[in-house]
Amino acid sequence: MAEPGTPILVAVAWPYASGSRHLGHLAGAYLPADVFARYQRLAGNRVLMVSGSDVHGTPITVRADAEGVTPADIVDRYHAEFLDAWERLAISWDCYTSTGTDNHAAVTQDIFLRLLEKGHIDKRTSEQFYDAEADRFLPDRYIGGTCPHCGYLEARGDQCEDCGRTLDPGELVDPRSKITGATPELRATEHFYLRLSDFTESLGAWLDGREGWRRHVLNFSKGWVEEGLQDRAITRDLDWGVALPVDDLGEGKKIYVWFEAVIGYLSAAKEWAQRSGDPEAWREWWEGDDARSVYFIGKDNIPFHTIIWPAMLTGYGGLNLPTDVPANQYLTFKGGKASASRGVGLTIGEGLDLFEPDALRYALAASLPEQSDTDISVEEIARRVNEELVATWGNLVNRVLSMVNARCEGAVPEPGDRTADDVALLDGVDAALVTAGDQIDRVELRAALRTAMDAAAAVNAYLNATEPWKLAKTDLDRARVVLGTALDAVNGVRVAFGPYLPYSSAVLAEALGPVDAWRRPDLAVGRPVEKPTPLFAKVDVEALLAEGDGDAGA
Repeated sequence: MAEPGTPILVAVAWPYASGSRHLGHLAGAYLPADVFARYQRLAGNRVLMVSGSDVHGTPITVRADAEGVTPADIVDRYHAEFLDAWERLAISWDCYTSTGTDNHAAVTQDIFLRLLEKGHIDKRTSEQFYDAEADRFLPDRYIGGTCPHCGYLEARGDQCEDCGRTLDPGELVDPRSKITGATPELRATEHFYLRLSDFTESLGAWLDGREGWRRHVLNFSKGWVEEGLQDRAITRDLDWGVALPVDDLGEGKKIYVWFEAVIGYLSAAKEWAQRSGDPEAWREWWEGDDARSVYFIGKDNIPFHTIIWPAMLTGYGGLNLPTDVPANQYLTFKGGKASASRGVGLTIGEGLDLFEPDALRYALAASLPEQSDTDISVEEIARRVNEELVATWGNLVNRVLSMVNARCEGAVPEPGDRTADDVALLDGVDAALVTAGDQIDRVELRAALRTAMDAAAAVNAYLNATEPWKLAKTDLDRARVVLGTALDAVNGVRVAFGPYLPYSSAVLAEALGPVDAWRRPDLAVGRPVEKPTPLFAKVDVEALLAEGDGDAGA
């Protein structure tokens, strides 16, 4: 665990501004990052959480072509949608930007020139697919075909969505142009290449030294290195993207998205520093020896963050490599991998239309695909909300605050003479906070949420054993001690739930006071305790399914 005050960069995958993002994206990267960042802030660390919309991906130009609009029209539409979703979910960005800024272009060009100067980028002539009917070279995503590894018929020219393998277009079986449907032909073209092979030895040694990484991330990454790193073209025949800072290739070439998008983590940090009034402030997170950088992504992005980006950082020199890349597996919907392009699973907006933000955050956090693919549906989200969030935590808060309001003259009571059982309850809550903090710091977010819920269940068990509602009729003083103890316990448990449930946590902050550290806050004796309103609404599952025409997985 980091010492308090540690600079922690929370780097979050950049969503393509090419279409609505789905709950699989939210569970894969954005919610885990927000939970982790919120905890680290309470733990006293200096968090910088950055991301932004990827506005240069070829999915954007593919969609723009299909709709007969400009790429900028597509970008503007979905960037605005993302911003709305993050606000509704209370994602606590320090800087959410886009790859379309002048700042991002300048940082990208600086890295390109440094790598070129040091010999890690060179110019080569290669064969690239050309659509003779459209009279143009085809970027990777303009080519579809059959995956040579798993046989998936709708593989893209850069990656198979089914098995997750990255591809080169030439590997596809039966390639076809997504513009005309024609079979493309290979023609010679000149491009810049990143010499990944230069970093085979250094990346292998670096990966061997990673401790605490998720097994599937480390095994996948080491497998790439052991197979031998292949040099990759980093420019494409495009008119939409970051301009090359040299004119060696002539007109019609741009820096390709897979090279420049990962640079967004650095450019966003620099943008944040500029906004903060201290343009050099980003260095604490990128150059400091004690700084940590944790990258939140889905498993289809593993090689870009454990191989390609570390190679670029190594080649550039002087910048910190990732401390951890806790890539999540896939969230599936009735067995099908959530996919925006294939329309599988609820979009984030659809999820927020069906569920309260905290309820959706809770249900997804309880189902995070940290070690294996996890299946989810509308019914499962509703079940978790009703049977866990409402029935355990929401009910506990309501009953304790209601009884304190009714039996303790509407105020926090004096602690009184607490028994061993009373003290044990509070000790257990404090221990749960330590455990949950350690779990979140290791990015074991499902386990930490279960620790919080177990602590809430322990308070419920304490109330059921002491029965203060009965005790008040025979021994009001003892009943008030019990209720004061239960209120103190709730005051601690809310800290453990805080990173997951920002909206209900804000309600409790109004009722009980702010939380400014990862510990159980002191309750001021005599502080008014108003009669509460329920923190969460029970979900009407039948109404939800009717609203969705009965298709719980779509």
